[in-house]
Amino acid sequence: MVYKMFHNNKAMEAKCGFVIILMAVYWCTECIPLAVTALLPVILFPMMGIMQSGKVCVQYLTDSNMLFIGGLLVAIAVEHWNLHKRIALRVLLVVGVRPALLMSGFMGVTAFLSMWISNTATTAMMLPIAQAVLAQLSATEASHDEREFQGQGKENQAFELEIKLPKGEPFTTKLDLERDLDTTLERRRKEREMKYNLLTKGMSLSVCYSASIGGTATLTGTTPNLILKGQMDKLFPDNGDVINFASWFGFAFPNMILMLILSWLWLQFMYMGFNMKKSFGCGKKNEGDEEAYAVMKEEYKKLGSVSFAEGAVLTVFVLLVVMWFTREPGFMPGWATILFNIDGQFVTDGTVAIFMSMLFFVIPSRPFWYTEEEDAEEGNEGTKKHKAPPALLEWSVVHERMPWNIILLLGGGFALASGSEESGLSLWLGESLAPLKSIPPFAISLLLSLLVGTFTECSSNTATTTLFLPILASMATAISLNPLYVMLPCTICASLAFMLPVATPPNAIAFSYGNLKVMDMVKAGFVLNMIGILTINMAVNTWGDAMFHLSTFPDWANVTHGIKP
Repeated sequence: MVYKMFHNNKAMEAKCGFVIILMAVYWCTECIPLAVTALLPVILFPMMGIMQSGKVCVQYLTDSNMLFIGGLLVAIAVEHWNLHKRIALRVLLVVGVRPALLMSGFMGVTAFLSMWISNTATTAMMLPIAQAVLAQLSATEASHDEREFQGQGKENQAFELEIKLPKGEPFTTKLDLERDLDTTLERRRKEREMKYNLLTKGMSLSVCYSASIGGTATLTGTTPNLILKGQMDKLFPDNGDVINFASWFGFAFPNMILMLILSWLWLQFMYMGFNMKKSFGCGKKNEGDEEAYAVMKEEYKKLGSVSFAEGAVLTVFVLLVVMWFTREPGFMPGWATILFNIDGQFVTDGTVAIFMSMLFFVIPSRPFWYTEEEDAEEGNEGTKKHKAPPALLEWSVVHERMPWNIILLLGGGFALASGSEESGLSLWLGESLAPLKSIPPFAISLLLSLLVGTFTECSSNTATTTLFLPILASMATAISLNPLYVMLPCTICASLAFMLPVATPPNAIAFSYGNLKVMDMVKAGFVLNMIGILTINMAVNTWGDAMFHLSTFPDWANVTHGIKP
């Protein structure tokens, strides 16, 4: 009887729906670790007769997972050799330390770095630099005020006997003058503290927000992007690799730039105002600027000259990006199309990522002709033998820094999508959502973006994307709408969690510094959420439509899911 209950084909959709709801509850409440919840399909799908265990398990290491692992290996190498810090400080030294320019510099550098390394690591590195620069600016301004008032005190002391007061006005004593100076100094101190408190809040928010925004620009920048690619390849296997590194970058990078500029304007308005002279400082540098600049310069000097390892990592990184862009650029045949992909998609972005990341374990961190004392060891006859220098990356470093839980989360999402297709749940959902065909597509996209943007504030962006994308794909095919028209904006909206400290790790890191209150983040983040949703939907209906032909229903989406032969 139990066997019949669990293996009745008529109840397959309900069983798969139960698994999805159960995982959604576990992911939202985090009653057990997210990665452990992602393993539930390995247990429940075979026991309920939805999928065979072998078919479920292969979903946990797909091509998209390999792309993610390769991208992470590159990011780990960049972080291991401090290349990201060198790039950040070099750019900030060029930008300068005037408030508006400093904020734009920090936002630009943070967004660029988070395109390639994790948003969390970028935020954790950039925030202490921002705090140190602002602390130096505040300290320099404080010492300048004290010196100024000390000088005024001496001047008043020397000339107080020569002051001629109007008849009937009481003579100002030295004690009165000192009291006035102290009051003015205290007022200046409070004004300075308020000013730099606002500056610190604005800078902290600008760093954590730009990390989330920057991650949307590349396919490997944040997990939801890779989930979209994986779901597209799983649900629409004949899509012709419509989502790859080059096509995603062409769509998402302009949107990232636009969002970054609008975010900068909003934070500038909230925390600094629009006093161009003070913010941009179109004049001579003052003492505070020079000393704050010296702080960044000193940090840069601590890194020393560019090492062989940093140069090697940068070279591999640049080659990887070039190979990603030229593999299948879209407007012309790529190198993979000419050499390997004549009869199918043999070489993918994941292939390139793994190939280039393997070089980190082969290339030495120092040239062979260069040796150091620690590499030398005593031979049998007292002679020194030199060991081979370590590679750019060692597995112990990878083992420590690789976020294995995210790989399981990705796999869990792909397993859910596969289970929905096998059980017929995707087909049932599509038929149930068919009445939405009467609503204009732009309204559907906007409403779904708002829904996902709200949901991701209290749930991880990975879990949000994993749950929503298969449903959106089913809905789009049911109403003959290009699936990318709703999947693209919702994927990016899942990364735009700006309102709460718990929404993303970058928000939590910024909040942990103690300058921010929850309401600060809510007020700034609400407007940025609206800005993000509107810019993404504008992008989908303009250059997104031109790139992916989103206004037409593609042949690769014209399939019936969930029906087994």
